[in-house]
Amino acid sequence: MRLLITSCLRALPLAIAALCLPAGHALAQVPAPVASVNIVAPPPIDHFFTNAVFSSADLSPNAKFLAVRFGSPKERDRLAVVDLVSNTVKIVASYADADIGDFEWVNDKRLVFSLADKRRAPGERRSGSGLFGVDRDGTNLLRLIATGSPEHSRMLNGAHFLAYPAGKQDTDEVYVYRSNEFANEERNNYGLLRLNTRTGQSVSLDRPGKTFGWQTDRNGVPRLTSVMDKNMTSFLYLDPVTNKFRTLASFDAYLGSHSGFTPLALGANDTLYVTTGDGKDKTALHTFDLKTNKLNPTPLVALENFDFTGQMMFTDEKLLGVRYLSDAYASIWFDEDMKKIQAQVDALLPATVNLINVARRAEVPWMLVSSYSDRQPLQYALFNTKTGKLNPVGESHPQIKAAQMAEQEIVRVKARDGLPIPVWMTVPNGGRKNLPMVVMVHGGPYVRGHEWGWSPNAQFLASRGYVVLEPEFRGSTGYGDKHYKAGWKQWGLSMQNDIADATRWAIAEGIADPKRICIAGASYGGYATLMGLINDPELYKCGIDIVGVTDLTLLAGRDWSFTSDLNDGYKKYGMPELIGDPVKDAARFSATSPLMQAARIKQPLLLAYGGRDVRVPLHHGKLFYDAAKAHNPNVEMIIYEDEAHGWTLPKNRIDFWSRVEKFLDQHIGKK
Repeated sequence: MRLLITSCLRALPLAIAALCLPAGHALAQVPAPVASVNIVAPPPIDHFFTNAVFSSADLSPNAKFLAVRFGSPKERDRLAVVDLVSNTVKIVASYADADIGDFEWVNDKRLVFSLADKRRAPGERRSGSGLFGVDRDGTNLLRLIATGSPEHSRMLNGAHFLAYPAGKQDTDEVYVYRSNEFANEERNNYGLLRLNTRTGQSVSLDRPGKTFGWQTDRNGVPRLTSVMDKNMTSFLYLDPVTNKFRTLASFDAYLGSHSGFTPLALGANDTLYVTTGDGKDKTALHTFDLKTNKLNPTPLVALENFDFTGQMMFTDEKLLGVRYLSDAYASIWFDEDMKKIQAQVDALLPATVNLINVARRAEVPWMLVSSYSDRQPLQYALFNTKTGKLNPVGESHPQIKAAQMAEQEIVRVKARDGLPIPVWMTVPNGGRKNLPMVVMVHGGPYVRGHEWGWSPNAQFLASRGYVVLEPEFRGSTGYGDKHYKAGWKQWGLSMQNDIADATRWAIAEGIADPKRICIAGASYGGYATLMGLINDPELYKCGIDIVGVTDLTLLAGRDWSFTSDLNDGYKKYGMPELIGDPVKDAARFSATSPLMQAARIKQPLLLAYGGRDVRVPLHHGKLFYDAAKAHNPNVEMIIYEDEAHGWTLPKNRIDFWSRVEKFLDQHIGKK
């Protein structure tokens, strides 16, 4: 790797470059997005699908320095450090043949970072991410984890990765984990090491068996870990009194458990913060007393329509609040000063969700604000708690104009059996009656599909005049235990009906033109696309399958012609309950197999697969294409040979969505 040294102002984002001005120079306040504007031409396709220009920022523990990662279509991602006291910027890491990957403050003076390569698809990459240590002024660069073969015996090999959080950030040490230590096991097992970022020396830590996750306490000591036995995961706590591990809870690793709990963070005074259903439909945030081993039955945070998902926000001294996800992210502050600061920031940025990140032990009055909305991609600013002013730092997609984007909302639609289905809807500007519509089905499927915010796929389609409907069909997580379990063994059945019912709702509301509806999706969404064309041919006029599963028996089995990354543990313990058993449920697998029923699809169909996909191997796509093409001349297949389970390269994203635009325009875009 060839290191490039860049001057302060060369190729920096405008807001960052402004920080190179002399101390005391007034910086512009971040403007709120314009409410509306009359736009004739839609934004160019590359505005949606190029990589983020400004992709990450993080305050040092003392808040005197801001580390940022940024690039451009012609420049590799670099790592810079802004001195917030002197208003100067220093590029600390920049490579001619690699991008900066993840980064983390080790302490106030030193950082670690990994490498990435945004110009190569997965099939073209020849090296790992590695890990490097560097001082905030760009000196004392040291390779800690090899990107290829280790250069000497002291260097860790590429099977090691940075663990988060890295520690207390008051020494030169971080934690890293060693993956795939146990070959041919049902699940990866991780050993934990303490690594000195100045010497490169590492020490392996003792662990209670085959662990695969760790959490540190407020002093940066690893206290919580997870171990797995067959299908059961147990959380173990290293008791500081006995210095021995003891089990706190166990749950099914593949199916989850509402009766158990999942540790979230270790707090002060033997308090563990956990998420649990505690016998209720929705999970909530609770406290657990590590001395008495008892759960506090009164939730700290409970949401009416969502399972609790979030994180605790601490300084070294105390718990400040909780960040959680409902329809969008939000914060609950327990600290009175933070409540006032949040109100100040929201008043300055009334059109966005504003997430405040507080340094661990701030010595200066700077806080980092991450802001976004359905129309506005992520942007960063610094808030000065003394002056009450915001200073812009960077925007992820500065070419996107909020006024040109469409509004996104969540509605709840009753399925035919009465189950409420959350549905995300993005409606083009200029009206919401009798429009062409794309039903986008999320992958997983046992995950949460979406949240409120800017989506390049949905916004691109909306900019071309299409309503975008994204159902959170049964089986999707985040909406309660009943909603999740209602989707078990329902591939092609009730899960498919939910998608159709949401589509019919949009028609009944007068939003969608019933003659101009296309169904699309990736992975499981690709499977649902094909089954939608089969089950509801009168509803969907065309389909777009992106890396979609085409046969459940093929998904569950093995074949000499391809490699799948679905581990044996999931196939043995998870798949029989969530999807079904290929032997016991053979008749259902056949009845809900797009491959077995390919001849029934008569609508125009666009297929797209990655040649290096090990989640849904290309074999799925090729078999289905041959079966469908024999009966349907309107089937087209695209193969991105070096891509995997999705498109990583901007050129491939732009190429694919350009094809989608033409496909939709041909089949549903014109009356």
